[in-house]
Amino acid sequence: MGKGKISYEKVVEFLESRKGILEGVVLSGGECTLHNQIIWLLKEIRKMGFLIKVDTNGSRPEMIRHLVALGLVDYFALDFKALPNKFEIITGSNLFENFEHSLRFLIASEQKFEVRTTIHSDLITPKDFEEMVGYLKLMKYAGTYYIQQFVNDVPTLGNLNASMHRLKSTDFAASDMKIVFR
Repeated sequence: MGKGKISYEKVVEFLESRKGILEGVVLSGGECTLHNQIIWLLKEIRKMGFLIKVDTNGSRPEMIRHLVALGLVDYFALDFKALPNKFEIITGSNLFENFEHSLRFLIASEQKFEVRTTIHSDLITPKDFEEMVGYLKLMKYAGTYYIQQFVNDVPTLGNLNASMHRLKSTDFAASDMKIVFR
């Protein structure tokens, strides 16, 4: 096994030892919905009685639909990276349409979820952010929109420097949508 790799069986063994101590488990990324054993793992976690949250970029709407249909996830956090005009620049992918399908599905479902965006001033401007809020309103998203400021002190993909401008909740107080900065 390489650095940072652990078998699904070892994960299950670890979680067994934490029953009664932990309440829930979060599967996050990379993109956890890409893993070929995710359904098996979620079923094992569910059998242990843990709550389950999945962090996703929404790139696999068919998998999200499947997980919801199976009742394996209590809560999703859907990462809204950018609108189509900047999506590929920021993500290096052309998967905005997949994100949009995931968002539409989650909005129409009874599934509990949130939308969140990590903001970096070199990538998302205040105007971009306003347009993103407008897009979510257009999509009839009525939940809380969580904004995370980019914070990192190590080199990143694309060598992003520190974010120079931090958005503040007071900048967007007039919104009908609940926007929470964390």
